[in-house]
Amino acid sequence: MKSLSTKQQYFFGTFSVALVSVICFSAQAYVGYKITALVLLFVVSVNAMFLDILPVLIVALISAFVWDFFFIPPVFTLHINQPEDIFMFLMYFIIAMVSAVLNYKTRQWQKIAQQKEEKENAIKLYNTLLNSLSHELRTPIATILGTVDTLKENKEKLSAENQTTLLSEIDTASIRLNRQVENLLNMSRLESGMLKPKADWCDVNELINSVVQKTTAINGHKIMFQSDEKLPLFKLDAGLLEQIIHNLLHNAIQYTPENTAIKIEVSHQQNNCLLVVSDNGHGFPENEIQNVFDKFYRLPHTKAGGSGLGLSIVKGFIEAQGGAVELKNSLQGGAIFTIKIPAETSYITNLKNE
Repeated sequence: MKSLSTKQQYFFGTFSVALVSVICFSAQAYVGYKITALVLLFVVSVNAMFLDILPVLIVALISAFVWDFFFIPPVFTLHINQPEDIFMFLMYFIIAMVSAVLNYKTRQWQKIAQQKEEKENAIKLYNTLLNSLSHELRTPIATILGTVDTLKENKEKLSAENQTTLLSEIDTASIRLNRQVENLLNMSRLESGMLKPKADWCDVNELINSVVQKTTAINGHKIMFQSDEKLPLFKLDAGLLEQIIHNLLHNAIQYTPENTAIKIEVSHQQNNCLLVVSDNGHGFPENEIQNVFDKFYRLPHTKAGGSGLGLSIVKGFIEAQGGAVELKNSLQGGAIFTIKIPAETSYITNLKNE
């Protein structure tokens, strides 16, 4: 019991022995002193699963003398008449001590094994991060540096059209680099526990339209969103919600086939803001759905690009606001992300009177 102080551990162990002893003493007409020894040994073993070594040894020592004083004939003395009982008492004392030490040591070995496993997982995660960053950051940086060098060295030779193309490549690489850095910073905020949602009144229709306009659809992707004028204002963190929608759209655009339609729907359900982002792509393998929100996780055989943080950040930002996200495949094909965030609601006329 890591949360208990040493004094509390002593009290807990002593109290457990005293409680069980009182129960056994009350039932001694039905439970002999030999059975009581087994019960007390069990209590010592249970204590050894939770307490530090010294409190456990004290508990084992107390249990041995309690058994002798209250249960071994003649009772209420430390004297033992029968040689058999003397032998039993010595064996009890030894077994109680050995059991306490072995249980404690077993717990320590389990902790060491767990720490070793956690260390191995941390190293694996660290290597995954390095491999991801080495590509995801190096590629746009190399593109920017190479393109800038080309513009500097061949400025007079390049046509206006070629210069525009090169500048467009710089712009695309800069956006990609900025997105990766933002994802890393957002993940750092989530893991540090420093993320504090700041709820304020938000027009979700306007927010979604803004994100859609900023999102560049490629390969014939079509983003569809129909504003609902009857939708109330929601009191939530607009910045986090904007990042959630942006990451979901970017994920859909990057990993769905060409000419895929991406649909966004928002509604008011009881005391929640309900957001649904769906597409008509291939969806996710059913056995992979439970893993898609894990850090640095990417589906096997997916094309290069992305660090595997986007959906993990989506989940983190939603849960930071007390919400939940669910992913399932559509029967018609494609993926459906359903987001539910608890939020106060109000209409503009009501806000004016507040």
